[in-house]
Amino acid sequence: MNIAFKTIAAAALLALSFGAAAQTAAGGTLDKIRSSGKVVLGVREASPPMAYMLGAGEKYVGYHVELCERVLKDIAPQARLEYMAVTAQNTIPLVQNGTLDIGCGPTTNNMARQQLVAFALTTYVSEVRMATRVDSGITSLDQLAGRNVSASSGTTAVQLLRKRERAQNVSYNTLLGKDHLESFLLMEAGRADAFVLDDNLLAGIIANSKNPSAYRIVGEPLGSEPIALLFRKDDPAFKSAVDDSLRRMMKSGELEKIYGKWFVAAIPPKNTSLNLPMSATLKQLIAEPNDKPLEAYAK
Repeated sequence: MNIAFKTIAAAALLALSFGAAAQTAAGGTLDKIRSSGKVVLGVREASPPMAYMLGAGEKYVGYHVELCERVLKDIAPQARLEYMAVTAQNTIPLVQNGTLDIGCGPTTNNMARQQLVAFALTTYVSEVRMATRVDSGITSLDQLAGRNVSASSGTTAVQLLRKRERAQNVSYNTLLGKDHLESFLLMEAGRADAFVLDDNLLAGIIANSKNPSAYRIVGEPLGSEPIALLFRKDDPAFKSAVDDSLRRMMKSGELEKIYGKWFVAAIPPKNTSLNLPMSATLKQLIAEPNDKPLEAYAK
């Protein structure tokens, strides 16, 4: 299969979205792929180890990127893959309007989003925690009251922070970064005392920072989140094809090997390890796959 590594500007594609949506409406995603000869994958530029860019826009890699590639090679082996850099904010709209065929970033499956898009079987369960500078002395969420906290716009971490503010009657000065790298830079520069995000993404960003030993992941989890690939709603044939492919990878042990490659082994660009072995929760989901939303994980 010829894979075209290609970052497509979101603005340009949005101008074509009406045509893409009309084409999808005429048939399912599999029909769209067959007629166009390509699949458009939504990927992130700075969400290691789930999805991130290597080099000057030439290659996208990561756990969810590789899962997407394996699934598409299985269900649409002749299709050309095109990669579009997206953010947490625009992934779902671009899936809805037909610009993206599949979202391969670290997107949380929740009930509100299920009204807009469909999710594949859960392939990761993250814990939302905080990263701090080692020299800050911060080890608990209770220490953040009244302080600056960074989070990425459009992520569930923002919602969980606001929920905790209400529940604990505390206030955080939340600084929103446009993406995870910008949110981390707010903390790195000292403008924020902590950065709140999924633990796996925090580990990846820290591992690839200028000085990984200067940061640590601390504090109690704000919540657990099921992470999954996503695609358009009301397309049962495509969902079935994706889910069946994932089930085969789970049953064969291939998915666990891919997990180890990105979460346990050393990863580029700095060849450092995240040292995040597979959790008991994810092992159970591989044994008994499901696509349950975030709300099913509520404590």
